[in-house]
Amino acid sequence: MARAASRASSEHNTSLPRAGAAAPPPFRAVQLAQLVDTVPSGDRWLHEMKYDGYRTLIAVGGGEGRAYTRSGLDWSDRFAGIVTDALKLKVGSALIDGEAVVLDVDGRSSFQALQGALKGAPATIDYFAFDLLELDGEDLTGLPLVERKAKLQKILPKSKSRLRYSDHIVGSGEKLLNQFCAAGLEGVISKLATGKYVGSRSGGWLKTKCIKRQEFVVVGWTPSDKSRLFRSLILAIHEKGELRYAGKVGTGFDTAELIRLMEIMKPIEQSAPTVKAPRAEVRGAHWLKPKLVAEIAYTEMTNEGTLRHPSYLGLREDKKPEAVVLETAAPVETVTAPSSVKISNPERIIDPDSGITKGALADHYAAVAAIMLPWVGSRPISLVRCPQGRAKKCFFQKHDAGSFGDAVKHVGIMEKDGHEEPYLYIDTPDGLLTCVQMGTIEFHGWGARIEDVEKADRLVFDLDPDEGLDFEAVRKAAFHFREILQSIGLKTFPMVTGGKGIHVIAPLVPRAEWPEVKSFAHRLAQAVAQSDPDNFTAALPKAQRKGRIFVDYLRNQHGATAVMPYSVRARSGAPVAAPISWKEMETIDTPAHWRVGDAKELVKRAASKALAGWGRADQTLPDL
Repeated sequence: MARAASRASSEHNTSLPRAGAAAPPPFRAVQLAQLVDTVPSGDRWLHEMKYDGYRTLIAVGGGEGRAYTRSGLDWSDRFAGIVTDALKLKVGSALIDGEAVVLDVDGRSSFQALQGALKGAPATIDYFAFDLLELDGEDLTGLPLVERKAKLQKILPKSKSRLRYSDHIVGSGEKLLNQFCAAGLEGVISKLATGKYVGSRSGGWLKTKCIKRQEFVVVGWTPSDKSRLFRSLILAIHEKGELRYAGKVGTGFDTAELIRLMEIMKPIEQSAPTVKAPRAEVRGAHWLKPKLVAEIAYTEMTNEGTLRHPSYLGLREDKKPEAVVLETAAPVETVTAPSSVKISNPERIIDPDSGITKGALADHYAAVAAIMLPWVGSRPISLVRCPQGRAKKCFFQKHDAGSFGDAVKHVGIMEKDGHEEPYLYIDTPDGLLTCVQMGTIEFHGWGARIEDVEKADRLVFDLDPDEGLDFEAVRKAAFHFREILQSIGLKTFPMVTGGKGIHVIAPLVPRAEWPEVKSFAHRLAQAVAQSDPDNFTAALPKAQRKGRIFVDYLRNQHGATAVMPYSVRARSGAPVAAPISWKEMETIDTPAHWRVGDAKELVKRAASKALAGWGRADQTLPDL
């Protein structure tokens, strides 16, 4: 246990593993389930219990272990018992997906009991494993789910352990849901038996709930007339990028939790109202900065958008307020069917030089959705929209007043002047194709996910050549830049942008906030330019870039974006941005190597063993 915990506390350890040594696999984005109104039918689906706990990735290797939350937070110290048991598995290395839970006397998982265990009884926390992403250095995400689960079951202990296998049944999902609901369980997770593991909300995993419950942002509290403690918490939800009032919750608290919440809320009080609400309902309110997320059970939502019969279950420390939006159950037939997004004017020419049409563009994004969404999904994005094709007017768009519909979502992000703006994000193939239907050609994304927009999960250096420099100069610069980053402990991969240059990208565990990330990127770019002024410059004026490659470090700051992998570019020939290996970098001919029409090859490459797992992060910013 001590060894596992010591690994978790080494937050600034960026050293590369020794050659030949097994190391814990790095964190990777988890696959998410979409809420539906009923369980899907047929034997294509297998069904598991929906657990009431914290989604957790367990990584072990080389005698070390880690536990990550769904957003990439390192909770190895909180789940040290689970990590200790995972280190006993007879594997070289493994990355397991599952849920940390506490079971009651009837064998039911309880979120409130888990909250209590995290405060003082960690030995009672168990772990139900339901997927295996990596084993002994092999990426398993491209295998069918049934094969991954078979391998998972083989490596889990047969005797009593904190690590348990999450069993399933094939078919008969509706019957299982009825049984679970009658037993007071939370619901059913349904998964395509042949599905690959995709780090996004792809439609291959669905969830059906017995009771309505979800997260809400705590924006204030109303005082009690009987004690110094509060009567109720004031709740809000993000809608179109803004917080709106969602009602109050006054049940579900014991005295200890009331006292604990008062202590937590006191430092984040503010004088101004956090949301607009009926005066009679929030009379005497103490308003809070929107920093806390609470799990709430309720019976229904009223026509006014407030909760009926809400009950407090606990605070969610693994989710950020910015990511809290109302989940609504979609009709299962619309989720399991092919994309319902209708592309109008599919014959419209998008690129006059190649004759690429809007229909062909949509076909590209439909084909690459599964490999693109792990990169662009659940990340604030800016769109390059060219409704009449790239030869006509194009414009950037990062906000939306609701014209995109429900498939394109919003996350409220605080601007420098203190007000929130609704930024766009997507997490489904329908969201991707809705943007295309609205004239989008290019997708650009932040260097952070909506789970925590203030912490970077990657460094991006855009090597932008001056006019007249050929691609050979860019290639040479990219390898030189890789060596510099490698010398300070940062592993990287290159990406051809479909433009003139190359992006050199270093995935990060999301710990450092934007001021630190921006400062690091700026200082590194300056150091590179000073060490090799004949070939590099970090100067912003174009007049100072003549004959050199500009190290564009400005992608690494709050609000900045970079083109996303597998995005088409609004350029002649409709080129496509794509991650590549450093081996491929030796011979690739141009940063516009792939184009619309090459989706089949891009998907095949992404599934290859040599290129699998791009973007996984196990490193933080080193000292510079």
